[in-house]
Amino acid sequence: MKTLSKLPVTIVTGFLGAGKTTLLRHMLANAEGRRIAVIVNEFGELGIDGEILKQCSIGCSEEEANGRVFELANGCLCCTVQEEFFPVMRELVARRGDLDHILIETSGLALPKPLVQAFNWPEIRNACTVDAVITVVDSPAVAAGTFAAFPDQVDAQRKLDPNLDHESPLHELFADQLASADLVILNKADLLSPDALAAVRGEVAEELPEGVKVIEAHGGELPLNVLLGLDCETELHIDGRKTHHDLEGHEEHDHEAFDSFAVELPEVPEDKLMQVLKSAVIKHGILRIKGFAAVPGKPMRLLLQGVGQRFDKHFDRPWQAGEARVSRLIIIGQSLDPSAIDAELNAALAG
Repeated sequence: MKTLSKLPVTIVTGFLGAGKTTLLRHMLANAEGRRIAVIVNEFGELGIDGEILKQCSIGCSEEEANGRVFELANGCLCCTVQEEFFPVMRELVARRGDLDHILIETSGLALPKPLVQAFNWPEIRNACTVDAVITVVDSPAVAAGTFAAFPDQVDAQRKLDPNLDHESPLHELFADQLASADLVILNKADLLSPDALAAVRGEVAEELPEGVKVIEAHGGELPLNVLLGLDCETELHIDGRKTHHDLEGHEEHDHEAFDSFAVELPEVPEDKLMQVLKSAVIKHGILRIKGFAAVPGKPMRLLLQGVGQRFDKHFDRPWQAGEARVSRLIIIGQSLDPSAIDAELNAALAG
């Protein structure tokens, strides 16, 4: 049992598909003996990110791994810090002698500042401190001016008129995540030319507090001594970080315009599934698709992570005995019609 000093907490934020889960998987796979608890803030009905992370426990039994991952199922931490988040933190505080670090992955639609402010609550501040807020940036999306995926109608208007920069919810959220950052990771940097990457770095710098470091990465692969042990104590000065939502008040949240819903699909060949999903992205303006797919004749599940028409996929684990071979996906976007999309996908994949 270690001395009960303050337990460091790293908050990983960033927009949809930026690579937050990939970064956490890398950190857990290279924990080097650190005892790390993870809070996953999933936006959707299926705990897909939580299931991914549970596979990454090092030398733990399944029961022990489940104890390391706490999942907040109802979406956005900025809206639920006084609900699910507090009892989870209280449980971790009670076990802090058995832990070395806590990692929190926010939803891509969550605002980091209210979460950091929660660490000033009396029952948390005496036991925990925010080691750092790490903002993961999707560099190709920023270079394209979309910040996360294909632009919606508002973002298209923003491009035509530079005076409308802050009319886009995506841009405001992007700026607010940067305003709360202690470290920024320009992820997928290998997909850009040096000039394009320099332009992204310049755009990011415009939104950053003074002294925040910006580093480049591919697949979130960075040494842990770069990511942990930063000792920023962010909760002590977060109130000085000005964001757009400070000015707007808390009556409404921009991300209320986002929809998230689950679909269940039959087994289908991989090429056909990709073609149908990409068509749906174009037709409906879908921002993000993620989940698991069942491919005929394959003994393993296909893990999908899609932003716009760009999909990353790999077979992650064998189907378990008695487990239904069905595809389950979370679809995220703005002003979507869940029933219509569900029906269209199932019809296109039938037969």
